[in-house]
Amino acid sequence: MIESPLLDKLTGYIGGRWSDSSEGNTFDVYNPATGEVIAKVPSMSEADVVAAVEAGKSALRLTSPYTLETRRTWLEGIRDALREHKEEVGRILCMEHGKPLKEAQGEVDYAAGFFDYCSKHIQALDAHTLTEKPKDCTWTVHYRPIGVAGLITPWNFPIGMIAKKLSAALAAGCPSVIKPASETPLTMVALFRLMDKYVDMPDGMVNLVMGKASVIGKVLCESPDVPMLSFTGSTEVGRKLVVDTAEQVKKLALELGGNAPFIVFDDADLDSAADNLIANKFRGGGQTCVCANRIFVHEKVADAFGEKLAARVNKMNVGNGLTEDVDLGPLINQAGFDKVKRHLEDALANGASLVAGKEPEDLGDGHLFFPPTVITGVTRDMCCYREETFGPLVPMALFRREEEVIDAGNDTEFGLASYVFTNDAERAQRVAAGLRFGHCGWNTGTGPTPEAPFGGMKASGIGREGGLEGLFEFVEAQAVPRGF
Repeated sequence: MIESPLLDKLTGYIGGRWSDSSEGNTFDVYNPATGEVIAKVPSMSEADVVAAVEAGKSALRLTSPYTLETRRTWLEGIRDALREHKEEVGRILCMEHGKPLKEAQGEVDYAAGFFDYCSKHIQALDAHTLTEKPKDCTWTVHYRPIGVAGLITPWNFPIGMIAKKLSAALAAGCPSVIKPASETPLTMVALFRLMDKYVDMPDGMVNLVMGKASVIGKVLCESPDVPMLSFTGSTEVGRKLVVDTAEQVKKLALELGGNAPFIVFDDADLDSAADNLIANKFRGGGQTCVCANRIFVHEKVADAFGEKLAARVNKMNVGNGLTEDVDLGPLINQAGFDKVKRHLEDALANGASLVAGKEPEDLGDGHLFFPPTVITGVTRDMCCYREETFGPLVPMALFRREEEVIDAGNDTEFGLASYVFTNDAERAQRVAAGLRFGHCGWNTGTGPTPEAPFGGMKASGIGREGGLEGLFEFVEAQAVPRGF
């Protein structure tokens, strides 16, 4: 079992108090690198979630909201606590997720950045008076907290994803009811331990409920006291949330699935493109919505690029994330492993060629370590082209013309992240403008940052996180005209 000073309480958190499940139910948390149970945490009941919503409602102040300076203090306190305890939070994250320790600790820094950004830009939420005086009135625009927000986060970024949501919610003055993924609840418990110890927030401002999505989601979708849901996860679940919240007319912020194209033109710096692809694709074991899922390489440089990728992939170390010099940890569960294997088998059976990695029959059973794998000759009828693989499989397809690859990149219902490598600035601008994705890296494989808005087009979501755009997600504008 895991031991940590940040996990002395393994329960939920409701109304400023650590709270067990009222029905006494629990579920196990596993270390995917070893298969061992490392903790048991409460599986909370519908009554527990209702209590969390009530606690949030009691903390909400609409008529006299918490001042900007008060909210700034909360944000700075969480930022500082995360930075001070980066090593331990990262260790917990590593053990329940599997990603390498340095990467896990880097995610804690990334999370702290969202609280830092919101604290420094919170003044943007202050009321302002219009310079015009339409209808002979003085008009003041206020940004009111939308109310209690349900925040639902995935397992692939256990601290990064909640930071995006909670920082903006607190900046707006919104209490929250937070549900972490059942695969990775311990990092969230550690965050609540830090907030409980270091940040002086009103009881009910932050609430933690863990357990079944069907139980927790039902309350958050149906409660009239939760006017907003922010969810990161699959498009399938996102569509269900749209339907389930329609009667309540809730505001939704959704970051959903991806199928990112990574385009390498023949004039690109191939070494830089290969380095960026490695960093992008294998972050979190390839289990991210923004990692490259379809790699389009100009036919003139396909062989050379494939060789560079293979040389890099063959040097990567796969193993327990707590071990030094590990580049790639395990996949999160057997279902994830099986999906990557199925995509590899399907591609090879339909004409693709293995460039680096293992044949499917050599992968072995009974563990979740999938080696980094590169294949070429991928076509649009293959599973790895149509579906989001969510694993360390690099599928390469060839192209000849700019218009052709723009169409191929857009040949998906998703529109979250994309990447273009070319040294032709005009071409880069044309391609970026033509790709229907909320994020388009030019000569970089970098993903989101606290300073810039991030979110999806098409079936990849609604709304933005990060930047000033994300800061406004949890407020409603109210115009107050004053007559003379």
